[in-house]
Amino acid sequence: MAKDTEKLIRQLSLISYLMAERRPVTAPEIRRDVEGYSAMNEDAFARRFYADRSELEALGIVLQVEKPADGLVEQENYSLPPENFHLPPIEFTDRELAALRTALHLLDGEFAYAEPLRLALQQISWGRPSPLKAPEQRTVALGLTGSAGGHELSQRLAKIETAIFRRKTIVFDYHSIERDELSNRRVDAYQLLYRGGQFYLVGRSHERDAIRVFRLSRIRGKVGYATKAEHDFQRPTEFDPRAYANRIDWQFGEPVGVAEVWISSRIAWQIQRSFGHFGELEATGDDGDLIFRTPYANARQLIAWVLGLRENARLVGPEELVDSLRDRLRLLVERHTGEPLLADAMPAGDHLGGPDGGADRADDDESAGTRPDGAIRPERFARLVTLASMLIDAGRARRLLSVDELCGALNVSEAELREDVSVLNVVNFGAGTYVLYAEIHDDGRVEVDPEPYGDSFARPARLLPVEAKALIAAIDLIGDHIPEGSLASARRKVVGALGEDPVHDGLQFAPPGGDNEEIAGVVSRAIAGRRMLSFEYYKANEDEFTTRLVEPYALINGREGWYVTTFDPKRDSVRHFRLDRFKSATVTDTPFHPRPEVDPAADVEGWPRTGEVPASSRARVWISPERARWAREERQVVAELVDGALIVELGFAGVDWLVRETLKEAGDAVVLEPEQAREAVRQAAAAIEAGAQLVSR
Repeated sequence: MAKDTEKLIRQLSLISYLMAERRPVTAPEIRRDVEGYSAMNEDAFARRFYADRSELEALGIVLQVEKPADGLVEQENYSLPPENFHLPPIEFTDRELAALRTALHLLDGEFAYAEPLRLALQQISWGRPSPLKAPEQRTVALGLTGSAGGHELSQRLAKIETAIFRRKTIVFDYHSIERDELSNRRVDAYQLLYRGGQFYLVGRSHERDAIRVFRLSRIRGKVGYATKAEHDFQRPTEFDPRAYANRIDWQFGEPVGVAEVWISSRIAWQIQRSFGHFGELEATGDDGDLIFRTPYANARQLIAWVLGLRENARLVGPEELVDSLRDRLRLLVERHTGEPLLADAMPAGDHLGGPDGGADRADDDESAGTRPDGAIRPERFARLVTLASMLIDAGRARRLLSVDELCGALNVSEAELREDVSVLNVVNFGAGTYVLYAEIHDDGRVEVDPEPYGDSFARPARLLPVEAKALIAAIDLIGDHIPEGSLASARRKVVGALGEDPVHDGLQFAPPGGDNEEIAGVVSRAIAGRRMLSFEYYKANEDEFTTRLVEPYALINGREGWYVTTFDPKRDSVRHFRLDRFKSATVTDTPFHPRPEVDPAADVEGWPRTGEVPASSRARVWISPERARWAREERQVVAELVDGALIVELGFAGVDWLVRETLKEAGDAVVLEPEQAREAVRQAAAAIEAGAQLVSR
């Protein structure tokens, strides 16, 4: 029998023994009665028992120890209070359970933590209809699902997840895109962060002796442990896992100053709602204009954001930042005037990728049109505990189970299920006191005979750390965007039962942009009630407001944020609207009958995941050598030039969108064709440059 299997049997037997005895027991009693210990000598038992206690404690199952007055270890008494093993009952409403079921259906198979999520939902819904059997909802669709991004990246993610859990220092080769170099890194793994479709590692870099952020897709090769020690470090108590999730692009890194940005009253409501928490807002007078003061670490990212707002925003300080913006505006005008001057193309077969000689997107299976499998597999311990609960519950009800049912609920193969059942059949603590006996018949039926000592597993066990993280991560990824129920209230109940918020222990999902909680609530009510939705909408590309009356069908997320899929009767077509651009919204009293031809998830594989609108035209865009490395990760490269620049191709439905995207590159992108779009960029940059002279503090 494999050592890992022996350890699992030993640990499960120890839990069942302590729960069944319901009294403090001594170490000699445990050695005598619990399966797996009796054959050991005293020294071996002491080592194994200590290691088992430590592993169970790391899983959240803490043994209670009563120390004798004289301090003799062999006279210590051990017990396992029921509350240290069982999950407190959670009273979910039907709406909350419906929301959790929807979350599972949306993420199953497309979420890095999909498998522990299944186990977590099986545990928390104990005694209620299983979320695994609920019908699929069609009022939410996900473009971004928290997938791991390919087999190699999945392996890195799983290794780093374990390193965070075990407090291990890891080593890996990393392509620093800022310096365009490959170097070996030694990092204390503190936290995983999911942001904008990518996983990041936050940890202490030994080379810099400071906390740094590493994008997993830029790690090259395998991730390894730096030492063979059980633990390498303790995460500093002052480390705040929320700090990195609540930053905007220009705030990543060490702050270098505080920028002052004038905001026009035309979009002040939007800036206050979507960006106010990244700085401070101050009214400039009675005209509704604002001054936005925001700390920044990356001047270019801040300038790019300001340029994307066009005439509705201006940098007014500090002076060096204003000068940098003026320089970039002049560069934009110059590079879009006359014929573009380009370097020669690279000879066929040559490539100017990263230092490893390959494109940075090599790890991204999504770019090839495939969806990766879930990356994180829960500890087998968690699966065995969940399976034991399911088997004992069925046995007591004299209800037959099927192999297909169990394999589907646990997402395991039949071979894995048979092996798990065989392990549980030998969990015991001596003298013939087994936990259960399950028999798998040739016709696929599973018959269970629960032993009296199976009481230990007759209730759901506490969620193990990876299960708790998976559950909260799924809720945080979707947010409160499920019209059928509330994930926010379900989250509060789960955290209350756990006793702590799992985001503090290694995984956090950054809030997406392009969202608004209040508007999402209004839209959700309209979808659930099948009522027409009336709203005032800001079209950012055209800088104009419009009023719409539509049939709302579903909420959908994408790279830029959350949208509502609607049918606009006036335009006789399906339209998508981004939630942060709603100035106001109202649920009307007018009902509508859903149109069978409207499929809310029809576009989910397209622009929500790629970031490009459905193309009616194609543009060729030059990218400067300074930004080529970033563009290679995000864009379709059609040519590489000898000076390190790239030419990429973008699909666009309207020139205004292309102009705005080019402005946001702050002079590092130049439209080569079509000519009318090139001229539109030049005019827009010139207008911003002229307008900047009119704004004072």
